[in-house]
Amino acid sequence: MQRSASSLALGPGGLDLAPSFFKPIHGASPPPPTSRNTKISVVGVGNVGMAIAQTILTQDLADELALVDVNADKLRGEMLDLQHAAAFLPRTTISASVDYSSTVGSDLLIVTAGARQIPGESRLNLLQRNLALFSKIIPPLSAASPDAILLIVSNPVDVLTYVAWKLSGLPANRVIGSGTNLDSSRFRFLIADHLDVNAQDVQAYIMGEHGDSSVALWSSISVGGVPILSFLERQQIAYEKQTLEKIHKEVVQGAYEVIGLKGYTSWAIGYSVANLARTILRDQHKVHPVSVLAKGLYGIDGGEVFLSLPTQLGRNGVLGVTNLHLTEEECQQLKRSATTILEVQSQLGI
Repeated sequence: MQRSASSLALGPGGLDLAPSFFKPIHGASPPPPTSRNTKISVVGVGNVGMAIAQTILTQDLADELALVDVNADKLRGEMLDLQHAAAFLPRTTISASVDYSSTVGSDLLIVTAGARQIPGESRLNLLQRNLALFSKIIPPLSAASPDAILLIVSNPVDVLTYVAWKLSGLPANRVIGSGTNLDSSRFRFLIADHLDVNAQDVQAYIMGEHGDSSVALWSSISVGGVPILSFLERQQIAYEKQTLEKIHKEVVQGAYEVIGLKGYTSWAIGYSVANLARTILRDQHKVHPVSVLAKGLYGIDGGEVFLSLPTQLGRNGVLGVTNLHLTEEECQQLKRSATTILEVQSQLGI
């Protein structure tokens, strides 16, 4: 299932006609041995996986895109649908297979496979339905591409990123969860909407669990370089803490609202993950709130836990975690978030 029939050789008996169309120039040398393509593999071609794949293609982030799923018919259909858009997209080789060996040599492995979230279901309740699946997915992926970055999107993302780290045998810097990168985008949007500014001018992070115990870092929010809370205090402009809590609640409930209305989330997470892929593969050293091994950071010492922290990302995965100044209240909230995840992990027996 690597390619559709139309993408194979067209000549009599399957002859390769490409040399007849294109002739090498005189004195041309072969490609250097260091020249190689960028390959991204997406595991799971549901709504989220295909939104990620489509965004990766339109943003020209890969030379090769490999799709993997257990549903062979849907998988082939999605591959053909994307291939038929080749005239409108940057040149990318798109393949599809039910076999994880098709991902060999990947630079970035994106895992979206998992049970769909039911309306009203918390992300942590998804764990037991996805844990067995990861035991079948992660080991062959890491074996096929031992130098790849592993990016987990499946929910509950923090716990499953920890599971993927344990199952893959990869170093911690090369196992990342999409975490609160999207939550922080929702946060920035809501703040921008309140202040009538562009969301790109808002610097704001959601940390901790990608879920109900997430932490909004109000103390570090800035708009156009101006720290918001300290500005309001200096200008003696009154604000209610309940207003801040309401905005954070909207962030947490954002995904649930979308799921309740359309049955699933897809486009926002597609853009979020493509944004991470760009930073990693192009070694941009940008800071993103993603799920990383947090042990020993921000006073989190209860055990090995993955949760979202502002993290500098590049071609080697996690380059470092930003040392933000948190208020005492924010520190305690972050520790409670870590405890929430650790309590769930303790039931896994890994």
